[in-house]
Amino acid sequence: MTRATLLENGLLVDGSGASGQPGDLLLVDDRIAAVGPGLRHRLPQGLAIADVQVHDCTGLAITPGFIDVHTHDDAIVLNAPGMFPKLSQGITTVVTGNCGLSVAPFVVEEPQGALTLLGNSFKYPSVDAYAGAVAEAQPAVNVAPLIGHTTLRYACMKDLSRPATADEVAAMCALLEQCMAQGAIGMSSGLFYAEAMPAPAAEVTALARVVARHGGIYATHMRSEMAEILEAMHEASDCAFEAGVPLVISHHKCAGPDNWGRTRETLPLIDTLAKRQDIAMDVYPYVAGSTVLREDLVDGVIDVLLSWSTPHPEMMGRTLASIAEEWGVDQKTACRRLQPGGACYFQMHEDDVKRVIAHPLSMIGSDGLPHDRHPHPRLWGAFPRVLARYWREQNLFPLETAIYKMTGLSARNFRLHQRGQLQPGWHADVVVLDPARVRDVATYQDPIAVSEGIEKVFVNGELAYVAGDADAAHAGVQARAGRLLKRGAA
Repeated sequence: MTRATLLENGLLVDGSGASGQPGDLLLVDDRIAAVGPGLRHRLPQGLAIADVQVHDCTGLAITPGFIDVHTHDDAIVLNAPGMFPKLSQGITTVVTGNCGLSVAPFVVEEPQGALTLLGNSFKYPSVDAYAGAVAEAQPAVNVAPLIGHTTLRYACMKDLSRPATADEVAAMCALLEQCMAQGAIGMSSGLFYAEAMPAPAAEVTALARVVARHGGIYATHMRSEMAEILEAMHEASDCAFEAGVPLVISHHKCAGPDNWGRTRETLPLIDTLAKRQDIAMDVYPYVAGSTVLREDLVDGVIDVLLSWSTPHPEMMGRTLASIAEEWGVDQKTACRRLQPGGACYFQMHEDDVKRVIAHPLSMIGSDGLPHDRHPHPRLWGAFPRVLARYWREQNLFPLETAIYKMTGLSARNFRLHQRGQLQPGWHADVVVLDPARVRDVATYQDPIAVSEGIEKVFVNGELAYVAGDADAAHAGVQARAGRLLKRGAA
């Protein structure tokens, strides 16, 4: 039976960056059937208005579903498939496998190091196995998988404290070849992390060539975002250029007080590199990052907020400085006692964040860590925060540009075909939001909080989320209609 939905009388912001226009949007089954004014009077043949579910969108904007290009949702889409933190932000597609970390292709009972950011669901020796798990779980959002370089190292090397041998590089390339053939959209690296830091550029370039042959993309958490950021940018861009693959610089930032203001150097470099190669970046709209608890990131200057700790879970949500004071030790000693754990690091300056968000090549990504017990608020609020803080309050760019950075630009850079714009025949991932009210509610003190102003979300034509009682967990989730998005699939 045909499923038809008509969104009437809204402001159509189509995801292309073009000016919004008043009009309607008709969804038939999992596709957009028509876009424009007065659609109830020109329905497709055989479809009567009585057969259509009509939603009045007066005073609301109708946009493509948001694409979160930087997530660590590999396991959570299987273990908590309702994906309430993402749906309630208007996110309909998540790109997984970022920062060199993906749950496939690797099987291990007890993950170590940076892999713990993804939980403990390392059960999938191939993309096909992971795709089967996604199909069985039926998550509420679409999943576009990258393959992690660090995961490949774990799968093919016994000792990750050194560069891979020629045989190990060949084994990683063969495994990545299989993953790309099974539909992965590309590869990511996380040279910032200890397990990947010993890898030379040549190792990464060899793998990136495999990705290039399959028409995929390469995303990187660069080797440094601090003092050596320019050198790291040149390394990343050279690897991608030599391999012939598009590059995405993950969560671009200038981290640490000594680095504040250096976006005046990094962004012009990106502009220069863009003249010779396909390059983009993602950014989250906060001055704090979040990752595993690392002593080298504790400088006694920036604030560090504990998001989880295995030996001391009672300290979750407190600053490292307050814990160190209570224990009568310095912050580095406190950090060691709290490990393994995770933390939010207040590393960035607001002016740098604004410059990156405003840059024409930047997309929005949450970089949320769904397994943290006291997560960074970006997990629940990143996308509405861009709309509230940087569009409505600060007028950093027009609404249409903000939506473009969350939809059309993201789909183009990650090669997600027929998504990211409101076009007839394209997949029906759609958000209905209130431009006057949309805002993030999650804070560092209270990070699990539902954003406001996201009224309805459709995933592949099905009503997936309706704004409701923010105090009732998952009250707004209507249906789970997400799919695994394989590279090149229409």
